[in-house]
Parts: sequence; structure tokens; C-alpha cells
Amino acid sequence: MIDFRYHLVSIVAVFLALGLGILLGATALQPSALKVLVSTSQQERKQIDSVIATNGQQRSQIASNDDWAQAAAPLLLRQLLAGEQVVLVEAPGAPGQVVSGITQMLAEAGATVSGQVELSSKFFDASPPTQEQLGQLAQQFALGQTLASGSAISQASQVLAGAILTRDGPGQPVAGQRDSASAALLSGFAAGGFLTISGHPNARATLAVVVSPGNPAPNTVSQGLVTFAQALNLAGQGTVVAGTAQGSGPGSAIDLLRAASQAGHLSSVDNADHVVGQITVAQALADLLRGVSGNYGALSSAGAAGPSPAPTPSATPTASLPASPGARSSRASPSAVGVGKS
Repeated sequence: MIDFRYHLVSIVAVFLALGLGILLGATALQPSALKVLVSTSQQERKQIDSVIATNGQQRSQIASNDDWAQAAAPLLLRQLLAGEQVVLVEAPGAPGQVVSGITQMLAEAGATVSGQVELSSKFFDASPPTQEQLGQLAQQFALGQTLASGSAISQASQVLAGAILTRDGPGQPVAGQRDSASAALLSGFAAGGFLTISGHPNARATLAVVVSPGNPAPNTVSQGLVTFAQALNLAGQGTVVAGTAQGSGPGSAIDLLRAASQAGHLSSVDNADHVVGQITVAQALADLLRGVSGNYGALSSAGAAGPSPAPTPSATPTASLPASPGARSSRASPSAVGVGKS
């Protein structure tokens, strides 16, 4: 008869055998297991070291390229935009070093920056109270314009674009002359918390550069920035939207503009955080004066690294030179609002 003691002894024997098996197995496998772990760790360390070395080389190459571009800028841009007036528009999160770098290259090209308009996050706030306030300001400061039907942000973009840009043609405001009505308009939007200004953007420019956020932005900002750029496209002689590769990915303002099918007075540059991209911004503005638009930079959505052939100075400010064969002419379609590829 099997009693409790027999069961107890059997259970103890089973666990002793199991423990002994685990001990023997661990003792036998431990050296090989450790060897595999050490080998894997060494391989991963080598891969990490290789990536670090490669990144270091790439950073050095980028720095070298920027140094070369900085040294070559005076030659590449000399008198390219002589006599032209340019206004800078900054989106929320626009990198300061991009703005300052573009400003420097515009100066190298002989252009005068009339002023800067920094749009606030409130400008892109889609909440009904904010949109109502924005729409009321647009109606108040329409300056005789007939506002297009649409959202408050589109109407505000229209009146702001008209206050800081001109085509400088017959019956148009004269570029470079400060306008008191434009100054009052800008002050009104600034008092409402929608923007800040520096310099004299009320001295209307003929060209504009929009600096987009340096990092991915909310969809409301991207869409709103496209709307603003399109308004600038209609009000002046050319607009370049400049950004960084990190901030120009899918869904960004630059990405949305590049997805448009029509050509206009709009070009884009996606590597403006590098000197070569800042040079490209100035060259793209010069090309727009000839009626040629394009998408430039390092991303796959860019049509080319930069304008080709490189633009040369115009004989007189705001002169319209004939476009090269096969190039898209923005002046042929002044009502277009999109961006074409090179």
C-alpha cells in the first residue's frame, strides 16, 4: 500500500533530479553562452563605433561644405538682387540661425530687407473665438481691398500680404516707401497678439521669404502657412518658402506646396539650415524675377539642388528677363497659387 511517506519521498526525488539537471546543464552551457554574448557585444560595439565615425566624417564634410559656401557666397551672389526690397516672414518655431543666415545672404546679393513679420501661434489657432477676432481685424484693415470669400486666416493673409508687398507696377504702391496705413494695419494685428514686427515691413517689398518651422509642425500651422504663402504669391513678384530638412517632411508647408500642380511666384528650399541652402534662397528669388520657379534642396521632393543655370544680376531692379527654354514662367500665370518643380 502506497502511503503519504512514499509520495513525499517521490516528490523530493523528482525535484532533486530536476535541480541536478539544471545545475549540470548550466555548468555545461555557461562557457559557450558567455562566449556568444561576449562575441555579440563586441560586434555591436564595432557597429556603434563605425556609425559614430561615419557621423563624425559626415559632420566634418558638412562643415567643410558650409565653409566653402560661406567663402564663395560673395562671388556667387554679387549684385544678384541689387536694388531689390525683401520682407522676411517667420512662422512659429522658425530657427533663428536660418533667419540670420538668409538675411546675411540677401545682403551679399545686394538686397535690402525692409523688415520682418513674425507670425505667432495665435495666428494659426483654429478656435472659433480666435478666428472671429482674426476675421474682424481683416475686415477692419482691408484698406479698400475686396476680400476673397474664405476663412478668417485667408482674409487676414490677404490684407497682410497687401500691406507688406507690392508688384511695383503702374497703379501699384511704390516699393521701399513707408506707408502709414500699412503701419496701422500691422500694429493692429500685433496688438491682437497675432504677430510681431521689426524693421519697417510697411515699406512694401517686392519679394518675400517665408521661413517655416524647424521641426514638424501641427497641421493647422502647415495649412495656414501655405495660405499665407499663396497670398504673398499674389501680392508680390516672388516668394520663397525656406525650411530645414527636418521641418520639411510629409505634411509640412513645403511638402504641401510642392504637392501643388500649378506654377506661380513660389519656390521652396528645404536645406536653408545650411549655407548652401541660404545661398539658394537668394538665387531662387533672382530666378523668380525672371519668371522661373522651382523646388530646391536635398530632399527627394526637390527638383534640383539649386537653380540651373545659376541666375545672373538683372540690369535694373525688378526687371523681368526672358525665361530660359523649358522653364516655367510665373509671370505667365499671376493668379496661380502653387509651386512647380524644376
